[in-house]
Amino acid sequence: MLRLSILPLVLILLPLAHCTPPPPAATANDLSADFDAAPPVFYGMPATAEISHIDNLQNTYRLKEEQVALLDESIEISNRLFQSTRAEYLEVLLTQREALEARKELIETKQAQLSATVNLYQALGGGWK
Repeated sequence: MLRLSILPLVLILLPLAHCTPPPPAATANDLSADFDAAPPVFYGMPATAEISHIDNLQNTYRLKEEQVALLDESIEISNRLFQSTRAEYLEVLLTQREALEARKELIETKQAQLSATVNLYQALGGGWK
């Protein structure tokens, strides 16, 4: 008769005896409660934060528009000063450069605002596949 040693069998089954049972499966009600409680999240940022980000960008865009308008006026003033020989042409060029930089920042702000709007739509479940 073949005798098997019980020790290897005990060593294999002992860890299985001390396991904790698996948690019960989640029901549809549990999942919907979790979904309703949490705000929509986009790459770790809640949708409410994305909305405030869009509002901040909109305020920034409005301020940049005002800045560009004022710099356009300063270009006209510096041109008139140059024509009346009260300013050098370098001052006119520097004023134009500042206005161009402000326009560039205005465009970048608008691009960031539109990108944030698209991100918000995607965070709320819209978008494409």
